[in-house]
Amino acid sequence: MTSPVDALLDRIRDLQDQLEAEFERRSEDFRYRLENGRIIFDEEARRRQREFRVRLSDFLRGTRPMVVLCAPVIYSLIIPFALLDLMVTIYQRVCFPIYRIQPVRRADFIRIDRHHLAYLNALQKLNCIYCGYCNGLIGYVQEIAGRTEAYWCPIKHAARVGAPHAYYAQFVDYGDAAGFQDGLAANRERVAPGRMG
Repeated sequence: MTSPVDALLDRIRDLQDQLEAEFERRSEDFRYRLENGRIIFDEEARRRQREFRVRLSDFLRGTRPMVVLCAPVIYSLIIPFALLDLMVTIYQRVCFPIYRIQPVRRADFIRIDRHHLAYLNALQKLNCIYCGYCNGLIGYVQEIAGRTEAYWCPIKHAARVGAPHAYYAQFVDYGDAAGFQDGLAANRERVAPGRMG
């Protein structure tokens, strides 16, 4: 029998599928397609995009001085982000096989493709590469952390969590001592199917 939480999760997945279908439909409106992971715009779409590009000199002329001064602070985060990427990837490669936790594909989270848009100038493309990497990395780290938490401590918190990961809804309720062992086993099976001990 399906639990109320499972029914809600199924509805959420259905809505996510509908959202993805709408995104795909809109890609046809903007005249691009994906072929073997490559983005292909038709020539007319590329020409129209170039018409909307703001020249870099005009873009910079319209930028407030404080924006320029804070840019080094923003871009300095690349160092801890790259270190986090390295350490979490090492963590996953060393630890996940031991517990038979399904590995997370980094490429499923880090998407760097906006620089192909002809309506962006060089600085906007650089910003989009940076944001695509950093936000994708956060998603990648959250997925690895979520699988880790699902394996070791799948218990909901007493208070609401701001942005729970994909596994959280199926965690054991806070205070459910009787259901903990079964819930632990069920969550481990979700992230490490067929594991042994």
